Amino acid sequence: MKVAVVGATGLVGTVMLKVLEERKFPVTELIPVASERSIGKKISYKGNEFSVVGLSTAIDMKPDVALFSAGGSTSLEWAPKFAEAGITVIDNSSAWRMDPTKKLVVPEINAKALSSDDKIIANPNCSTIQMVLTLGPLHDKYKINRVVVSTYQSITGTGVKAVQQLENEYAGEKGEMAYPYPIHRNAIPHCDVFQENGYTKEEMKLVNETQKILDDRTIAVTATAIRIPVVGGHSESVNLEFANEYKENDIRTLLNQTPGITVQDNPDTNTYPMPIYAEGKNDVFVGRIRRDHSRENALNMWIVSDNLRKGAATNAVQIAEYLVENKLVG
Repeated sequence: MKVAVVGATGLVGTVMLKVLEERKFPVTELIPVASERSIGKKISYKGNEFSVVGLSTAIDMKPDVALFSAGGSTSLEWAPKFAEAGITVIDNSSAWRMDPTKKLVVPEINAKALSSDDKIIANPNCSTIQMVLTLGPLHDKYKINRVVVSTYQSITGTGVKAVQQLENEYAGEKGEMAYPYPIHRNAIPHCDVFQENGYTKEEMKLVNETQKILDDRTIAVTATAIRIPVVGGHSESVNLEFANEYKENDIRTLLNQTPGITVQDNPDTNTYPMPIYAEGKNDVFVGRIRRDHSRENALNMWIVSDNLRKGAATNAVQIAEYLVENKLVG
């Protein structure tokens, strides 16, 4: 199984390599791929060193799977070229997510829709993945009518430049700014660019991707996305309105039984999810599960996950695992 990691030197690409190793993905040959300025750099994987190659060279090396995390413009240009060469692309950018001809996949929810004909598979947005993994089983049982979500997102979702900005501000040093304002000791209600409707692109991803993954355009979703000075992962305050009645303990039981979810919900012991403990873990953590008494059949939850793991790298590797297990690649 030849595996290419496109964007291997970036934040998500680095985590992809870790996840491939941790999960013992059957890599027989690793092909690290990056931009021209990184060609020739050495990448360490399983104790061995591999040289970074360019995109054209990677296609010539004929990998079975290419995990892309190199930005939307790179994906739009190069993913079709990989696909034409018979390589299955799992793309972490927003380039293909809302393309009606491409599958948008959270494996625990909708991997069964995949076939060997799917040569470009879209990995959802980080904040969408952790929410949808939780919503999926609840929607199946109780039918979700409406979702109101506010996110509190890690700076790692912006990239290395944002991490450097926060470190500079901690140290009292001036440097390049990833955000229009300081992030240290601040909360910025501005993730991605603003759209004509007054929402940011990140907020509209939560709306559109949720409906596509759950295959239900009737679910009403509204979102506010906020950037906070946290490194460990994204947190979300989620309010749901169901069509059907529920019991809180049944919600906890159902989520506990869902692969990839860990319920942390005991106010008596101050047990609830936090990004400082989610960092480096692959699960989605859910807590503060409680009835919303202001609306009929409504529920509040707090959802936390490492955005570089399940929100990006782990989800992409899980898609690849599904393809291998079901003999859809290789």
